[in-house]
Amino acid sequence: MPEAWTGNLIGKMHNKGITYDELAEEMGVTKSYISMILNGKRKPPGIRKRMECALDSAIQKKSAAGDYLLAEDGSKESVQ
Repeated sequence: MPEAWTGNLIGKMHNKGITYDELAEEMGVTKSYISMILNGKRKPPGIRKRMECALDSAIQKKSAAGDYLLAEDGSKESVQ
């Protein structure tokens, strides 16, 4: 059975638009392994902290990419 923290993590992923693939890439594991952890089938030591840190990093990267795209759009508009 999944632990309560996994539901919170999944909710945060949903709210921030982070996929299992993105989280898996950030952690250097497979999407199926992420799924096993979040479904309570695997419980490696320290996984909660590792997943929360990886999620925060993925959110920061996505945010930075979004900021870059906004800057690109803004500079193109000012040129025209």
